Amino acid sequence: MSLVVEICADSVESATVAEAAGAGRIELCSALAEGGVTPSAGLIEAVRRNTGIKIHVLIRPRGGDFLYSDSEFSVMRRDIEVAGENGADGIVTGILNRDGTIDVERTALLAEYAAPMSLTFHRAFDLCRDAKKGIEDLIAAGAERILTSGQAKSAIDGTTLIKSLISWSAGRIIIMPGGGIDEYNIGLLAAGTGAREYHLSGRRQRESMMTFRRKGIYMGDPRLQSEYILKSADAERISSVIMILKGIVF
Repeated sequence: MSLVVEICADSVESATVAEAAGAGRIELCSALAEGGVTPSAGLIEAVRRNTGIKIHVLIRPRGGDFLYSDSEFSVMRRDIEVAGENGADGIVTGILNRDGTIDVERTALLAEYAAPMSLTFHRAFDLCRDAKKGIEDLIAAGAERILTSGQAKSAIDGTTLIKSLISWSAGRIIIMPGGGIDEYNIGLLAAGTGAREYHLSGRRQRESMMTFRRKGIYMGDPRLQSEYILKSADAERISSVIMILKGIVF
């Protein structure tokens, strides 16, 4: 299996930068400060029109936990249809039961709704109570890959479990490390896990070009992100990660 670097992108700009830097795929989402939610139909269509890269669309109706109501699940189903209608190659999603187990029934339904698009189960996996059983549940549900930090704060901290997950999966499902990956730790992570796919944002922040700024008013939680700080994919950071990976003998 060839090496794949997936970039988490929330704009046409970040998607085009990721493609130009050599990424093999993007996870398209919005509201990254909240951990990501489903992007608009307009954004999906625009990214598809402006890139030739594989696009996996995040299906997450809100921030917070991964225990969803029937109405939220209905929204997720329709969002999958919209993603497919606008040229997505796959979806990224995750649903848990209240006891921390994988919601196998609903995950299988989402995989069915998405077909022939693939389904990646995102880092909700890192909140499930039993990682080894979680792998078996997701294989049974029809997931193609699992995005995980190894149930740790970051992928580098979860290296040991990620390596075990790859061993347990035995090629039946792709294990893709993600969480705090950058050009400074990718070499150590790759050497420690032997993974063939990696997920990162590769972003840099920049100042807004607004010259008038009214102080003391925030459109969101100022602890998460200021309106005047923008973040987007950085070609140099992404290409550095890819270059390091290509230099490693697996």
